[in-house]
Amino acid sequence: MTRALNTIWGIVLAAGSGTRLAEATQGERKQYLEYKSAPLFWHCARTFSRVARVKGLVFVFPPEDVPTMEKRLRQYFKSEDLGLKWTIVAGGARRQDSVRHGLTALPKDCGGVLVHDSARPFVAPRIITDLIASLDTGARGVIPAIPVTDTVKQVTAGTVAETLDRSELVAVQTPQAFETVLLKQAHEQAEAEGWDVTDDASMVERLTTVSVIPGEARNIKITVPDDLKYLETTKTTVPCVGWGYDVHRFGGSNDRPLVLGGVPIAGSTTIVAHSDGDVLLHALMDAMLGTFGGGDIGRHFPDTDPAFKGADSSVLLREVLSMAEEAGVHFVHTDLTIITQSPKLAPHADQITKNVCRLLGLERHQVNFKATTEEKMGFTGAKKGIKAVASVTGLRDL
Repeated sequence: MTRALNTIWGIVLAAGSGTRLAEATQGERKQYLEYKSAPLFWHCARTFSRVARVKGLVFVFPPEDVPTMEKRLRQYFKSEDLGLKWTIVAGGARRQDSVRHGLTALPKDCGGVLVHDSARPFVAPRIITDLIASLDTGARGVIPAIPVTDTVKQVTAGTVAETLDRSELVAVQTPQAFETVLLKQAHEQAEAEGWDVTDDASMVERLTTVSVIPGEARNIKITVPDDLKYLETTKTTVPCVGWGYDVHRFGGSNDRPLVLGGVPIAGSTTIVAHSDGDVLLHALMDAMLGTFGGGDIGRHFPDTDPAFKGADSSVLLREVLSMAEEAGVHFVHTDLTIITQSPKLAPHADQITKNVCRLLGLERHQVNFKATTEEKMGFTGAKKGIKAVASVTGLRDL
């Protein structure tokens, strides 16, 4: 049977006390531990956001933390919009109580729900996609699991009672996926009959069959102090490249003098611009912003803002350098091209190159500047304007 559940939401459980880790973490709850500058629960949210079928998340936190975490989540979603709806609820005394509270916050049209422990920050989008696909093909409940590789023995009173057949054993992971109505029914019955379980599948198994998909060994749960080693990161440096483009019209006698790369270009040529109109630095800044997903200069220095009227682009570039530094990027090379029919820029090339080197803190061999024409074609060929392109290579620490 093939069907497509109308709306899928996730429940991120972050309400645990983490008693087994308390001493090793100086009392900090494990869901708030940071990995690569973000708490574990946010890494889980990021992974859910990479699966198109997931429309929203319910975050479950300890009751006393809810006001603080709501403010914190608003800030996270403001700075990194995951494209998901979200809400927050208070957890309960047991894991199953927290899940039950989370279920009450789901929208009425939620056909399928995935319940995930925030202490599993390394879950892959593939697992979530496969869980949803299994629901779509008829499963009412489905869980990820990996084979047990060690020999498992049942022990009673300090002696071996039985050696279990490990070919029939698996280690279960989260997220676990269910039809929403089924999981709600299971929790209602568990509450009424006093069931005490360790995962949601244990409830649903009493009502219907639960399917299994392959999990991943990497999808570990941070549980005991030794697991904290998985949160230790070695700084990795990766290359990043940005590309920028800018254009300005030539003006009349009342417009701004031509400046390129922070260097005034003597002559009668002027530029129509809100700031100083340095087309070369504008392209360069856009390329720099591109290395770390920083948008463009129009977002940071809009031409509708009087504060930037006549602004020195060299000053704006220093602002972009600060943004790059905060993002962990340092620049190692730039290649710059001016396209214009006039004026002739060969006499200014060395000075422009030296000034860009100074602005970026780079050596001469790390900055390449050139100028060309378009053989009298287009608006530059008609001497109506000037344009610039820039590519920037950076190194980013992750």
